[in-house]
Amino acid sequence: MSEFLEVERYELFQEPTYNFGFDRRQFMKVFGGGLALIVPLTSLVAQDREQGESGRGGFNRDVPQEIGAWIHVDQDGSIKVYTGKVEFGQNIRTSLAQAVAEELHVPVSMIRLIMGDTDLTPFDAGTFGSRTTPTMAPQLRKAAAAARETLIALAAQQWQVEPNTVRIVDARFVNHDTTKSLTFAEVAKEIKVVKTIPADVKTTPVDQWTIAGTSVPKVDGRDYVTGRHKYTSDMRRDGMLFGQIVRPSKFNATLASPSGPAQPKVTEGFIVQERDFIAVGARDPQSAARIVKGINENAQWQAPDQPGSAELYEYLRKTASAAEGRSRPVGSVVAGFAAADKTLEQTYTVAYIAHAPMEPRAAVAEWTGDKLTVWTATQRPFGVRGELAEALHIPANNIRVIVPDTGSGYGGKHTGECAVEAARLAQTTKKPVKVVWSREEEFTWAYFRPAGVIDVKSGVKNDGTITAWEFHNYNSGASAIQHRYDIPNQTIQFHPTKAPLKQGSYRGLAATANHFARESHLDELAVLLKMDSLQLRLKNLKDERLRAVLEAAASRFGWGKPLSGELRGAGIAGGFEKGGYVATCAEVSIDRRTGKVKLERVVEAFECGAIVNPVHLQNQVEGAVVQAIGGALFEAIEFSNGTILNPRFSRYRVPRFSDVPKIEIVLVDRKDLPSAGSGETPIVGLAPAVGNAIFAATGKRLRSLPLAPKGLQGLSG
Repeated sequence: MSEFLEVERYELFQEPTYNFGFDRRQFMKVFGGGLALIVPLTSLVAQDREQGESGRGGFNRDVPQEIGAWIHVDQDGSIKVYTGKVEFGQNIRTSLAQAVAEELHVPVSMIRLIMGDTDLTPFDAGTFGSRTTPTMAPQLRKAAAAARETLIALAAQQWQVEPNTVRIVDARFVNHDTTKSLTFAEVAKEIKVVKTIPADVKTTPVDQWTIAGTSVPKVDGRDYVTGRHKYTSDMRRDGMLFGQIVRPSKFNATLASPSGPAQPKVTEGFIVQERDFIAVGARDPQSAARIVKGINENAQWQAPDQPGSAELYEYLRKTASAAEGRSRPVGSVVAGFAAADKTLEQTYTVAYIAHAPMEPRAAVAEWTGDKLTVWTATQRPFGVRGELAEALHIPANNIRVIVPDTGSGYGGKHTGECAVEAARLAQTTKKPVKVVWSREEEFTWAYFRPAGVIDVKSGVKNDGTITAWEFHNYNSGASAIQHRYDIPNQTIQFHPTKAPLKQGSYRGLAATANHFARESHLDELAVLLKMDSLQLRLKNLKDERLRAVLEAAASRFGWGKPLSGELRGAGIAGGFEKGGYVATCAEVSIDRRTGKVKLERVVEAFECGAIVNPVHLQNQVEGAVVQAIGGALFEAIEFSNGTILNPRFSRYRVPRFSDVPKIEIVLVDRKDLPSAGSGETPIVGLAPAVGNAIFAATGKRLRSLPLAPKGLQGLSG
């Protein structure tokens, strides 16, 4: 099983807990004074034992070795938040700033987040799995609340009053009658305090939020719109070379000659070779490309025979391992099938698809003595640092990885291949080197969302009660393989296989595949019983949160109302993953002459607990719907004998403006529940809803993703 197949298995990504080795005095040396609030990585510590009542000039016990984040209020009043999380287009920089600003009672503009810098921020396993909002935000909220109470106590000491008579209003400390006020700088001036946040610190209740819960504009949003923000590919260093890699003709290929191909004589660049790795550095990308072309003209590669798209699903079944022990059988499926009036057994398949980010992999590497600094777009800066240390055989402490805010990754930038390539070139040439993957490299040498085969067998009574459920997933993964329906007898298993392509994380992981199979199968059961698809779901569902989004989406969509026009149909699907609940209704029309499927309208209801930023949440959900169109209708990697056949946008179909339907988002705000992430779950409902809508329009049941890459056949006449 691929190391990166299931991100929810956090242990696969974790290095040993990062040990800063900081003591309290070193913290003050780093920060130079002010107030530092430390957030433990694994859990909040017990109530601090303070040394002295005022805290001025005193310290708490030594800083814990397992640190998740910290907040520093400098003596000049500036507020900095340090976290190993990264900004990857999901706008977490804004929502984390909102969490801190809420507790400190200051505007978001006063908060500066330092993110994804292995020299400045604590260890973090990575930004994935929709975990930042439910895990990092609450910790920062508690740290900010602790900072607030500490600063209030310091302000009270300056005025020689009780702390309960002091509060923070509009970023100023005021006394009970607002006749006195102090700025953050005036309170933090000349103090040197390090505290670990107490376990019982109280944060602001959701119903009292004034900053969190509102649509604060994107932090630094103007820089992205105007082009001022610099991505990794925009960076330049003095004396920098441009690197390119000589790629094999096929996967798993090696050079036919141990000494490698005859290399052209070059004066405008460098050639680096280490066994099958050949790389070029030159003064400009064009010169590097010419050198690579010259090498390729003489390179001979040899590779074993490899399976292709045509035999993919047979290959996955043939190489499947025994089921993983992640699910215990419930009841007896034998008894469940015996109690059923009808049974249904079907197979569903999911193709490999590419992440296809607009920003391909890029890295800039620079050595200063034995210290390496790499700027790169990765969701796992500390993981990439580990990859660099292993590849270069140097201590991790000699490596700094910095992640500029990045446009997108969709789960596709966990690994550090590009960073390693740039670092190896920089090490040999003794110059800074930038490597930017071409579009074909991104489509070929990155990893893909796993393909899969899913077998589903079910038993149902004539009244719609599902009595048995048997579900087997081959290769695509176990994410969301469980469900929220009430079925008394079930067996659910994931079977790892030998994957023919490099595969890994993708937005939603295997949740899209498992929801596609499950929600399509439920629709098929409804057809078998001549029962409304929504009613079948509700009959077998007690989970109030899933019921709520299904009912919300159906109500806004007008579920059950007749559609106008020929060959039109509506479909519905529900789902749960990463603490969020989603329901999707889709309307499609079919062109009888060409068989083209047009997505006319989508209504999606989403609930992820208390909403932190409504506008940005809506943007996330809309973006997930648009991205899901590709995987649902036409995205698929085509490959044969170790070669990708469609490694560019001219051959790999992604959603276009003309594909985007009218989208309506219904946000269900549950202020009584903790906030969950929203980056992944909204993508899972579209594919089954569209497949179910196509059946409603045509009577054709499609069980393979993509559903209609070349349109539907046999509809004319």
